[in-house]
This record gives sequence, C-alpha cells and structure tokens, in this order.
Amino acid sequence: MNRLKERYQTEIVPALMKSLNIDNVMQVPRLQKIVVNIGLGEALDNPKALEAASADLAAITGQKPVITKARVSIANFKLREGRAIGSKVTLRGERMWALLDRLINVVLPRVRDFRGISRDAFDGRGNYTLGLREQLIFPEIEYDKIDKIRGLEITIVTTAETDDHAAALLEMLGMPFRKG
Repeated sequence: MNRLKERYQTEIVPALMKSLNIDNVMQVPRLQKIVVNIGLGEALDNPKALEAASADLAAITGQKPVITKARVSIANFKLREGRAIGSKVTLRGERMWALLDRLINVVLPRVRDFRGISRDAFDGRGNYTLGLREQLIFPEIEYDKIDKIRGLEITIVTTAETDDHAAALLEMLGMPFRKG
C-alpha cells in the first residue's frame, strides 16, 4: 500500500472527522481520481507533437493516454470537430496515490522559485486544478529526449462537497499551499 494512502486512512480521516465535525466516516472527503491533461493546439499543424506529448504523459503516469478530440468546430482557430487536439490520462487507485505522492514530495519542490500553490484553483465543487508550465520537473522525463517544453494540467477530483473541505483534505495530505 502507498504510504500516502496509508497515512490518509490512519491519521487524516480521524483528524478530518474531528476538524470538520463529521460523524459518519463515509462523509469524510476522499480522492476519487486524478486527471493529467496536455492540450495541444499545435497538433493541428504537427501530428508528431501529439505522439511526443502522449509518450511524455505515459512516462509520467505509467498509463497509456487517451487522445482527446475537438467537440465543436471553431473557425477562428482553424479547428474542425473530431480533430485530435490533446491527450489525457485518468488515474484511480494505487497509481493515483503514487502520482499524488510524487507530485507533493518530488515534483513541486523542483519548480523554479517555488513559493507554494494557489488556493484559488478550486472549482466550487471540491475539485482542484493545478497547471504546470513544463513537463521537465517530473523525474521520469529525460531532458535530452524531449522535442519541446509543454505545459500540463493536473485535476484532483475529490468527494468533498465544498472547496473548504477539499482544501482541508489536500492540506492534510501535504499539498504546499501559499501562506496568506
């Protein structure tokens, strides 16, 4: 079992029950899934970019990415419905806990001039989205093998009803939020 998951079950759940005044253990906020997404507008002109981004995503997550396609046509962006414009991976279970552990303890401290992550990125329903400017901060990515620096989004989906409950959960898990 992952050390972060074990800590969640033994220490964090009782602490959350006490701090959030929850009686039932099933009401305690928990992680559902983590979605890692790379959007590629350049894939319209360069189909090889999609393959490279998918390879990076597979190295980071340990799971094969799904190619995302455009749902609507947008003339200003020269985008047609059904064209491949990105890739994503949805992680659940052990892989989700492993990625979150690496994100908190290895990846975020490697960000240049890191002062913590913003508390403002909650969506109102208890989910948190974190944008990263480059894939190089992940130790799985080899600097010499990449063709271009790409950003990616990591969405942490929780069962929390409010942003405050989700923030309490992520803070107890060790997410380095900015002070103040």
